[in-house]
Amino acid sequence: MSFIQTETYKQIIEVLPILCVDVVIKSGQGKYLLVKRENEPKRGHWWVIGGRVLKGETCEEAAFRKIREEVSLNAKAVYPIGFFELVTGVHPFGLELQYHAVSIVYETLIDDSQEVKLDSQSVAWIYASELPEDFNIKYFNACELVKK
Repeated sequence: MSFIQTETYKQIIEVLPILCVDVVIKSGQGKYLLVKRENEPKRGHWWVIGGRVLKGETCEEAAFRKIREEVSLNAKAVYPIGFFELVTGVHPFGLELQYHAVSIVYETLIDDSQEVKLDSQSVAWIYASELPEDFNIKYFNACELVKK
């Protein structure tokens, strides 16, 4: 897997949407693990973990990586549940450009005995009863696809 240099990433953001994963982590009590973001977009908001898919990495591998990197948890399985699109003028590099990300949304159940340890992208974490109001997941519905 390769990482993109900052200047190259800025050029890509100018012309293409970014492929990401978001991960809905559920506790054994059915609560959602949310982190308070330190970085744009969504800085200062409670949000699910997630980020870019790297070249050579599958979306599922990216979901497992983000779980390990951002909250230091081990997931046994992740399941794709839908997608989320973010189009905003709030840019990760403070540029005056439109930022467009498309995330495959995964869900996982985590053993509550694991300790959450945040990386530098977040400043706090909570288990919440609901997902953020503006996290508008478009859920996959296999039954609808079969009908068409």
